[in-house]
Amino acid sequence: MDNYESVLKLLLEVVKANTPPAEVQEDPSEIPVGVSNRHLHLSQADVDTLFGKGYEMNKIKDLSQPGQYACKETVTLCGPGGAIEKVRILGPVRSKTQVEILEGDCYKLGTAAQTRLSGDLDGTYGITIIGPKGSVQIGEGLIVAQRHIHMTPTDAQRLGVTDGQTVSIEVAGPRGGIYSNVAVRATDASALECHIDTEEANAMKVNSLSKIKIIK
Repeated sequence: MDNYESVLKLLLEVVKANTPPAEVQEDPSEIPVGVSNRHLHLSQADVDTLFGKGYEMNKIKDLSQPGQYACKETVTLCGPGGAIEKVRILGPVRSKTQVEILEGDCYKLGTAAQTRLSGDLDGTYGITIIGPKGSVQIGEGLIVAQRHIHMTPTDAQRLGVTDGQTVSIEVAGPRGGIYSNVAVRATDASALECHIDTEEANAMKVNSLSKIKIIK
């Protein structure tokens, strides 16, 4: 009997050792996070002024949102109080130039920037942009990006939210917490991802591997 039990125990250990671990089920309510540093989007007219007529941006990396990418080219931002060099350009070109900075950048530039969603530029402040071939002084378009969540209409239905709705998000972890005033942006051309800037991410120790949940 003792030999039988020993053999049975060995067989069970072999089966256990060769059994693949069970797949971890993803929580469907969790949303990946994208952390954004300061950057800008340029109109074609401003590309021509800053880099030369007919210049084409050089893509170095695709971004999470379909069709969006980081460019090799950078520029310098100049305000009344100072300058910030090597600010990354994101493509493709847009109909209107938009500069997205961090709240802390306002002190270095000596200017203010309103918190707005991308594209909502009416009544915002301007800034001077310096490139290798020239400079542009935009009359408006300087913003601090409002935190937001990109998703498709199908994602929105699954998560129980609607395009344009403002929600709160919860961040887990030792420095986690809750961010309010998070805009939902649901379009067919979106990929599911919550966007916050580096200041917001550092405050709650968020990185590209972090996940958030919507709390209404």
